[in-house]
Amino acid sequence: MARKTTTFIATDGRDKGKRFLITEMSAYHSEEWAARALFAVMHSGVDVPDEVLSAGFAGVAAIGIKALTKVPFELVKPLFDEMMSCVQFEFAAGQQGGARALIEGDNGDIEEVATRLKLRKAILELHMESFIAADPSRQASGSASQSTA
Repeated sequence: MARKTTTFIATDGRDKGKRFLITEMSAYHSEEWAARALFAVMHSGVDVPDEVLSAGFAGVAAIGIKALTKVPFELVKPLFDEMMSCVQFEFAAGQQGGARALIEGDNGDIEEVATRLKLRKAILELHMESFIAADPSRQASGSASQSTA
């Protein structure tokens, strides 16, 4: 079965109308990412309950990205960089090429910090979808349309 994907369309600023294809990490990679994020948070003195530790990406969501703000930048930067490896620039319907690797940096595809933050939220939501579906008391929000490829 193919990994889940979602298309995120920026709604404001210089990125308005830009499309980004987000593809789910493999189970191996997402488990490793979540474990490193949780260990970085714990290493920085944040108390992480046992049930959060066993929940992978959902656990990271439970403690929130805000918990990562307590982690030294040099520990969290690789995690944030890896999140963006899920993102590709998607061409508008009718243009050739479909999607390509995201161009980062000063002359990159993303021109607004807000877009990067919203993309990170969409990445987490995509990875947490199965956990949210299993628990109807939790709801996802955002401006991403989801599909499976």
